[in-house]
Amino acid sequence: MRILFTILLAVLIGACATTNSSAPTAASVTEPWQSAYNSRAPARITAMYDTDAVLWGTTAKTIAPTPEAIYDYFKDAAKRPNARVTFGEQHLREYGDIAVSTGYYTFSDVRDGREISRPARYSMTFRNKDGKWLLVAHHSSEIP
Repeated sequence: MRILFTILLAVLIGACATTNSSAPTAASVTEPWQSAYNSRAPARITAMYDTDAVLWGTTAKTIAPTPEAIYDYFKDAAKRPNARVTFGEQHLREYGDIAVSTGYYTFSDVRDGREISRPARYSMTFRNKDGKWLLVAHHSSEIP
């Protein structure tokens, strides 16, 4: 019995030692973007995108394929200080230094004294660059 207990304990410790504690979760890659978006600071939001990122924003009429175009998309964020985003269902797949999160989020704001909300679906592709998950592709569209 003692030998069996020792073997089971060794297997359990070995399993814990090989667990990848740095593996991303959907929240760990999307929460920094959510926090940046909710800050309403354009520079903070755009800092979440890698230099070669492409954004197809929820309300955009064109794709933003450069850092300047991405900044342009978010440049007026401070004009809507009550705008927020909250994430709903998220599905994360990890491929080494690449993580893809797909799901939905809800944008809320106050307009004319009334709270409004707009649910949207998204796909976000992140690249781990020096320990930080940066967006390299982001598509968002309102849920019909």
